[in-house]
Amino acid sequence: MAIRYYWPMVAAAIGFRFVLVLFGGDLHLASRPEVSTPLTSLRRLAEGYWLKQASMSPYSGSMYHGSPLLLSVLGPLTSNRSGGKNAHVYCSLIFVAVDFLAAMLIQATGRILQMSRNRSLKSLDLTKAVNNSANVSAGDIASLIYLWNPWAIVTCVGSCTSPIENLMVVIMIYGACSRLAPLAAFGYVIATHLSLYPAILIVPVILLLGYGPDAPTTKVFLLKSSSSSKSDMRTSLKIQRFSWMTVLHFIFWLFIWSGYVLLLSSIILKKVDGLNEMFEKTYGFILTVKDLSPNIGVLWYFFAEVFDFFRSFFLTVFNMNIIFMVLPLAIRLKHRPCFLAFVYTAIVAMLKSYPSAGDSALYLGLLGLFANELAEMQFTFFLCFGYIGVSLHSPVMHNLWIWRGTGNANFYFATGLAYTCLQTVLVVESVGSMIKHDRKLRLLVPS
Repeated sequence: MAIRYYWPMVAAAIGFRFVLVLFGGDLHLASRPEVSTPLTSLRRLAEGYWLKQASMSPYSGSMYHGSPLLLSVLGPLTSNRSGGKNAHVYCSLIFVAVDFLAAMLIQATGRILQMSRNRSLKSLDLTKAVNNSANVSAGDIASLIYLWNPWAIVTCVGSCTSPIENLMVVIMIYGACSRLAPLAAFGYVIATHLSLYPAILIVPVILLLGYGPDAPTTKVFLLKSSSSSKSDMRTSLKIQRFSWMTVLHFIFWLFIWSGYVLLLSSIILKKVDGLNEMFEKTYGFILTVKDLSPNIGVLWYFFAEVFDFFRSFFLTVFNMNIIFMVLPLAIRLKHRPCFLAFVYTAIVAMLKSYPSAGDSALYLGLLGLFANELAEMQFTFFLCFGYIGVSLHSPVMHNLWIWRGTGNANFYFATGLAYTCLQTVLVVESVGSMIKHDRKLRLLVPS
């Protein structure tokens, strides 16, 4: 079921961004810790570009910690020659186009998942039984959620590079769902280059390329095949056959794109310390959490309070905590790799060292891809208004602490803690609802 007035709603979302970019200069979103981080700040990028133009390392000091590729792409737009005060306007207009492209790719991914879902239901003779309860255009819903998400809007307008990182992740997922190995490899390499954490998405990408888009568990097809002929059984089980050639093609392009990125980075940094300094100032900065400026996460507060003697231990614990979740979730959700990518993205947004509103905008958009499967998810009212409450309280508590002096760090940290709890509930409930949906399909299969 397609959404009525879809394209007017898309145009309205893009137009609303243009209005905020051109006439919302007094919003000062670039200075908000919820929007901009040490890794995504356009102001820091401008500082790095100035250092590079002065024949110095862009990583000198403690300002810039991003990709050297972004310096070459966005750096010229931030210089005084490009308009000075209007530099953020030019970059924000690029981010508007990036958001639109990401939304269209999310819609295309939703169509691929919808076709895969319809084929699976048809092979199980469950089309009427399931579609009578829920059958909406998940791709349209997901793209509109991404475009109209307030966090995606403030991230786009707030002069930070999060929209580019989100686009690379969406390109990777779309390429994997379409089984376009070069495109998936390109998105994976650039996303990992811009931010280390998308590296864990290698698991759902390989599953998508090998098995194809999401489908019910193999047990459901086996149950259907047990009451069908042998030819039907072969047809049903063919859906779950793993394609090694596509995965090997992806790995080949992975090395190709990685070589290009490293080569371009070394050329940009040829007059300074080169790649060694880049890895230390980007990946090393992410893993060691050296910048303890407030953000909507919880790591800044924890490492500001922890004794230096225990810092290395807790750094290892927090960084490994994400990796420990990869294998169990992959084993349980290997039949739904695109949903697994959403879960990994939400976990990363919850546990990364420098989270921002753009991370939440991405996984909430991906969540819309599973509107049919998660139609019976619980606590949606609580989650919706919980996110709204956190969004309203965060700037208030930050203002009471930093500017008015009537609060302290605990005020702002409490908001970040509530935000982390909400994300935990969302991940747990979405995974539980997806498992319940698969069990429901198993019960609906005619014996």
